[in-house]
Amino acid sequence: MANVVVVGSQWGDEGKGKVVDWLSERADVVVRFQGGHNAGHTLVVDNQTYKLSLLPSGIVRPGKLSVIGNGVVIDPWALAEEIGRLNEQGVSITADNLRIADNATLILPLHRELDAFREEAAGTAQIGTTKRGIGPAYEDKVGRRAIRVCDLAESDSLADKIERLLVHHNALRRGLGHPEVDAAALEAELRAVAPKIQPYACSVWSLLDGERRRGRRILYEGAQGTLLDIDHGTYPYVTSSNTVAAQAATGSGTGPGGLGYVLGITKAYTTRVGGGPFPTEDLGDDGNRLGERGREFGTVTGRKRRCGWFDAVLVRQAIRTGGIDGIALTKLDVLDGFDELKICTEYRLDGARTDHLPASRDAQASVEPVYETFEGWAESTEGARSWADLPAQAVKYVRRIEELIGAPVALLSTSPRREDTILVHDPFQD
Repeated sequence: MANVVVVGSQWGDEGKGKVVDWLSERADVVVRFQGGHNAGHTLVVDNQTYKLSLLPSGIVRPGKLSVIGNGVVIDPWALAEEIGRLNEQGVSITADNLRIADNATLILPLHRELDAFREEAAGTAQIGTTKRGIGPAYEDKVGRRAIRVCDLAESDSLADKIERLLVHHNALRRGLGHPEVDAAALEAELRAVAPKIQPYACSVWSLLDGERRRGRRILYEGAQGTLLDIDHGTYPYVTSSNTVAAQAATGSGTGPGGLGYVLGITKAYTTRVGGGPFPTEDLGDDGNRLGERGREFGTVTGRKRRCGWFDAVLVRQAIRTGGIDGIALTKLDVLDGFDELKICTEYRLDGARTDHLPASRDAQASVEPVYETFEGWAESTEGARSWADLPAQAVKYVRRIEELIGAPVALLSTSPRREDTILVHDPFQD
């Protein structure tokens, strides 16, 4: 049995929630390894809807162990609220089914505030952060001044660690014209929330090593998408963590050889939230139709997503930088009824053709898509559970995508319902 890493191959919002839930039924352990509560997804299980931001998808399934790895930045108040909300929905969450890395970094109120202060100060140069403190928390992590989960248990030294952190943050706040943070008040807040988080803390790297050695199937659940990766995405319009599959190793304390099959969740068209380049964005009727039919609004933020045609250049690039073995193609049913469909096969930049998105921000903003045009299909693909249920033109569309991106379709999703899935290749059997 292979372990499986699930990542988004576009700008996030590819439908990872359904696919991860579908896979989590086959897994024993589900691990979050990067990001924070800025990215979420919706699960529908037995007609019950669950909205998750920090908790791994396995939490809603009895008998599964859910793990939040060291690569995640954790807002303890948001996590406590999410646990409480799921408890109210009948989901039992204890240290038996949820573990949190004791070396994970905490998001504090000052991080959320700094996020907002910076965006406001940036004016028209804003990068579209969710203002949840993700970036500032990661900055403190690499700056070696962060408060971590394990620090909540060390009451004698917590005050000293807070003072060291505030030397940096209060200087920033003064420079931005905002009042300083009171150290005693922050310490009191942390001491109050600590009992809600500490029972779940452990050495996750050791836990996962033991699970792997026992032959347990582990599902590594990524957030956001490859094109938002801090190194490989459309910088600076990116998130503050690595979102590619390799981060599953670093962000959980697992050696690279223990990861296994990499599945890239890929929407049958393209969307993104916030600012930044989007070569295939359609600002006309087709783009609006995609957004309406696909219900393209963020689970966490509620923000409307920008919509456009499938970009094979970007997905091919994500497959290469992320080591993606196969894709799960989602939301094919949204394309039902279009007379004509387009796929971007390459770009034109300064009069020359190119087969990848350049790293330069100016060049990224200047590329123009080169399209192939496809005849659409009038029949419905919604609810299809086998290739035979799909219209011939839909099959041609999927096959052409496989050719252009250089990876096979392992799963095909034809509605938000988990049972409406065509399984071509089981990643756990790789």
